[in-house]
Amino acid sequence: QLQLVESGGGLVQPGGSLRLSCAASGFTLDYYAIGWFRQAPGKEREGVSCISSTDGSTDYADSVKGRFTISRDNAKNTVYLQMNSLKPEDTAVYYCAAVGPYSDYVLFCFPEDYNYWGQGTQVTVSS
Repeated sequence: QLQLVESGGGLVQPGGSLRLSCAASGFTLDYYAIGWFRQAPGKEREGVSCISSTDGSTDYADSVKGRFTISRDNAKNTVYLQMNSLKPEDTAVYYCAAVGPYSDYVLFCFPEDYNYWGQGTQVTVSS
């Protein structure tokens, strides 16, 4: 059974940091495009960051550029989202998603591009 499990969420003060993890089971993340998305109450799910299937290319939403970093460790079958300088508006449920595998380079950054989703992890930024 293909499964993605997020972890690392929690409550943090403004300006703090968190690292989210997305661990895959039942399949290997090699050659899968991966995305991180978030959904705040009353809002649509939005893309945060994405990483390509092959060469590690990345993209970020303007709202998180310079603060968030996506990375993947294929040996651990895990993708990470390092979040620094967190703001209250970053509060949301964060989801990782995967699609693939692809033998060629692809970079997908919209929710409709993905077919495997984790259950989400809550991130709350508040003093």
